[in-house]
Amino acid sequence: MPRPGTLRTMVVMSTSTQVRASDAEREEVARAVSSAGAEGRLTLTETEERLAGVYSAVFRHELKQFTEDLPRTTTGAPRQRRSLPRGPLGVHAAIVAVLAVVLIVRWAVSDVPYFWPIFPLFWAIASLAVHARIRGYRWRYRGSSSV
Repeated sequence: MPRPGTLRTMVVMSTSTQVRASDAEREEVARAVSSAGAEGRLTLTETEERLAGVYSAVFRHELKQFTEDLPRTTTGAPRQRRSLPRGPLGVHAAIVAVLAVVLIVRWAVSDVPYFWPIFPLFWAIASLAVHARIRGYRWRYRGSSSV
């Protein structure tokens, strides 16, 4: 039986040098190995062996060996896909788009020399902008880095 102070010292020493791997860390490494296999960087056999090793790893330092020879991937936040407005604002935008197409086509087939659809389109687009402002839709420009 170890002395009372010895066991505590052994536990402190072993946890400071070896940290246990979490399930999330194992999954992250497994994703990297799987994507390398999907890209053709690893054979099917290598991928299976590495995945088995990843899931049987206990400590963090054991996980590093499975991705050391693979290129580093950027694991930044996924880019948010810009979606169209939904709900009443989306319906309003669709109506304005259809109205614009109908007016422009009608102008193209008519013999009127000036672009008369500009007047109703101006008011339709202005009403859409006011509607978006009331709904609190934030316009995002491609050049701005703020979210």
